[in-house]
Amino acid sequence: MIIGLPKEIKDNEFRVAVTPGGVRQLFDTGHEVRVQKGAGEESGFSDDEYRHWGARVVDRPEEAWEADLVVKVKEPQPSEFTLMHGRLTLFTYLHLAAEKALTLEMMARGVTGIAYETVETADRSLPLLTPMSEVAGRMAVQIGARYLEKHHGGRGKLLSGVPGVRQADVTILGAGVVGVNAAQIALGMGAGVTVLDIDAHRLRYLDQVLHGRLTTLSANPHTTAEAVKRADLLIGAVLVKGAKAPRLVTREMVRSMEPGSVIVDVAVDQGGCCETICPTRHSDPVYVVDGVIHYGVTNIPGAVPRTSTYALSNATLPYLVKLADKGVSEAIRNDPSLAKGVNVYRGKITYPAVAEALGLGYTPLTSVGLS
Repeated sequence: MIIGLPKEIKDNEFRVAVTPGGVRQLFDTGHEVRVQKGAGEESGFSDDEYRHWGARVVDRPEEAWEADLVVKVKEPQPSEFTLMHGRLTLFTYLHLAAEKALTLEMMARGVTGIAYETVETADRSLPLLTPMSEVAGRMAVQIGARYLEKHHGGRGKLLSGVPGVRQADVTILGAGVVGVNAAQIALGMGAGVTVLDIDAHRLRYLDQVLHGRLTTLSANPHTTAEAVKRADLLIGAVLVKGAKAPRLVTREMVRSMEPGSVIVDVAVDQGGCCETICPTRHSDPVYVVDGVIHYGVTNIPGAVPRTSTYALSNATLPYLVKLADKGVSEAIRNDPSLAKGVNVYRGKITYPAVAEALGLGYTPLTSVGLS
């Protein structure tokens, strides 16, 4: 199989989908890997390293996209739409519930899209989303701490406080992977932490593993409004698999926050859980609404590409090898986890939450002979 590894072009996206070691594994099993020149440079991998381990380094993005299987980190950008072709399988983060234009292009071009974020194991875990959720959750706290500094427009509060001075209040909406990792870092930095979720079992788990050092609340409109109002730093960590994030924080709640407070909505790549959030870029990450700083970067882990690339590739490579060795259709048939990742198959939407979010038709995988 010919596998393409294009250079990421999203704003300040420095990750790469496969390490040179991953290329070696694919090369050893007889596959051709076309790596676009400079694709791994910002993650610390030179073109020569890729060549050494068997890659064919190509100059133009078109050469990387002229493949049976293209593996990326982030969803195709508008300038890449014309590079998609009918025999293409795209293996990457897609977040299609918040990307109607991309979805329509994939449908029109007959592309198959396997989304990292919806690959799901029998225990309902998300193995390809988890490593980047861990990174994003941890980074959300350090980002929030930075923007709370006065010269960034924040309240001028230190997360930990000091003896005799109260620490900052961090409110986390969602007790999943992002929320747990955010809570760990916020507690480690000495903040007062409140986590809200609708799942009592998750809250109980969090209370146990973090030894009761935080406040857990069952989420409803009243408890959410009160916790948002108290927050110096609000972290959106809500996930509904493959679907748009529910809007839990209203404009009225944002108005209740103190001026100079900070919102970091990690759910923004699925539409965000805050009514006032909009997608932003690393090069222009924040804006202010009602005196509150909003951080809406959709690819937070791209800021730490060395860590993120290794973490992501470690998780995705076994699935990538399976797709290459067995062929896409056979791999999907034989692996229920991988089948859950198929959001679009040859131009048909095969993931119900995406179809519902976008108001488009849904085709079950059984209808195309893949389940």
